[in-house]
Amino acid sequence: MADTPKPDELAKIDHTPPVFRGWMDTQPEIRPGIACYGSKSKDLKYVDMPNPRDWSPFDDDWKLPENWEETIHEGFKDRLGRFRSFKLFMDICVRCGACADKCHFFIGSGDPKNMPVMRAELLRSIYRKKFTVGGKLLGRLAGARELTEDALKELWYYLYQCTECRRCSLFCPYGIDMAEITIMGRELTNLVGLNIDWIAAPVANCYRTGNHLGIQPHAYKDMLDFFTDEIEDITGLRMEQDLNRKGAEILFITPSGDVFADPGTFTCMGYMMLFHYLKSLGLDITWSTYASEGGNFGYFTSHEMAKRLNAKMYAEAKRLGVKWILGGECGHMWRVLNQYMDTFNGPADFLEEPVSPITGTRFENAKTTKMTHIIEFTADLIKNNKLKLDPSRNDNLKVTFHDSCNPARGMGILEEPRYVIKNVCNNFYEMPPSTIREQTFCCGSGAGLNAGENMELRMRGGLPRANAVKFVHEKHDVNMLACICAIDRAVLPNLMEYWVPEVDVTGVHEMVANALVFEGEKKRTTDLRGEPLPGMEDEEDV
Repeated sequence: MADTPKPDELAKIDHTPPVFRGWMDTQPEIRPGIACYGSKSKDLKYVDMPNPRDWSPFDDDWKLPENWEETIHEGFKDRLGRFRSFKLFMDICVRCGACADKCHFFIGSGDPKNMPVMRAELLRSIYRKKFTVGGKLLGRLAGARELTEDALKELWYYLYQCTECRRCSLFCPYGIDMAEITIMGRELTNLVGLNIDWIAAPVANCYRTGNHLGIQPHAYKDMLDFFTDEIEDITGLRMEQDLNRKGAEILFITPSGDVFADPGTFTCMGYMMLFHYLKSLGLDITWSTYASEGGNFGYFTSHEMAKRLNAKMYAEAKRLGVKWILGGECGHMWRVLNQYMDTFNGPADFLEEPVSPITGTRFENAKTTKMTHIIEFTADLIKNNKLKLDPSRNDNLKVTFHDSCNPARGMGILEEPRYVIKNVCNNFYEMPPSTIREQTFCCGSGAGLNAGENMELRMRGGLPRANAVKFVHEKHDVNMLACICAIDRAVLPNLMEYWVPEVDVTGVHEMVANALVFEGEKKRTTDLRGEPLPGMEDEEDV
């Protein structure tokens, strides 16, 4: 973050409308700090993506194929025919501006082309010129423009300043899903090889090894073994996990970020401790070192790529012969699973409707996908008094909760995480109502934008969320931001360090594990991070 402007400098944002010159004549400066690196040839080749080559958005020559205009126009025509929603969203916007100030990137940058309506207009203008009578006849008077190389570069630039969080869509009087427009725009640019490295590389890795990081099965097992040793040091109990076991009742799948990246690793240890606790109560669960990724960066590339990567979950469930699938804390993982999986890879008629083996609760919301979110699974356990918890172990924490965009707006998971948090800690404070639940602000780094080279963009996009955290920090001395998303756990620490350095980040199941009281455990003096539990600051580990 050394090259990122300081917070006091970045906070000087000018939202004054620019002097009118005509937006079609105003070209953006594609610069480091805002834009991501271009995709690499090897990654595009691995998954058979078009026009594989090494390129940079900071060069004048993007190495486009000779027939790139025709390719994009044909792709546009194809998607207008296949996706009725896309055709509607191209036609029904009246540019009322209800979405304009709802985007965290516009709030954080002041760039008018980061208004959702304007970002979509970049694509609509090309649509009007090619596919509408008014656009063909009247051109600019009808808001239409030719698909030039400059227009393509501008479109690409702003498509990758959208996290597909759908906050703008919540306020649209016509119900236009702006994320759907971004997805389609990205599909079109991918037809000519315009992706970013931080999406293309995880996609290729996931297709090759089953997870975004390209981790081999033995390395996945080694990490869980390492966590087992760490947990034993803290609790005195050996909590080894089952891997790739055929005939288990439940398959557990979580984002690889929970296994390999702090602070997600502590959330992963939380899963392990919960499963060990429930084993004596009848939980029969296994992990997979092959379907080792719940997330899906294919979703940030195209519907087809998302479908290809998502297929591994059902394939592994079928191979292992499980009854249903339990999923870890993740954001876009759950939008794909909840809204697309049955269409992508279903129906999963070889699986059963999930039923908790501990409480007997039937998760009817998972009737078609056969996948249940771990936060609703754990909330159900607590509601039925199946967990012995000591919330005072988290008394060093004053917690607020970040509603991750996709589980909140995409699934309606709003009350379950709050219910769990309130049962495992004693100090919980909500951020302002206009910044949480369905109206939650994004982390500013989703949809594949969680790279290192675009840190200024991330800090600008995360400013609204950081401001809400700063409010509860100053009012209630909040020092911990909880979330149920692996990308959030990866990117929010940078955001907090930049804007609110007094606040740390945790997954909900890390706090669950700290509060869990095991039979036969040794006297616990530290939490999962090795920090002293409240009242244990002077105790020696025995």
